Amino acid sequence: MEVAISQVTVGRWGKNLAIRVPSEVAKKTGLSDGERVEIEAHAGDIVIRRPSVRRRKAALAAAEEIIEESRRHPADRKAIRALIDAGRRG
Repeated sequence: MEVAISQVTVGRWGKNLAIRVPSEVAKKTGLSDGERVEIEAHAGDIVIRRPSVRRRKAALAAAEEIIEESRRHPADRKAIRALIDAGRRG
């Protein structure tokens, strides 16, 4: 795993503080202008990550759960259509 370490200066941006991401770090991570990221405080450190990583892990876990449930409780096409129709009726 290649690590890119840079020192940056915290500045003011309106009422918030801002950190500029050095181009070397942006290139190595594929970060682009306008991309949304998550930022959190963790044990006194600042952690910045793409939200898609968390969402993808959560989606994969949910898919695995759905697949396992469908194996334990199989439904034929007719039953699935009835569930869909019932959901539409509310």
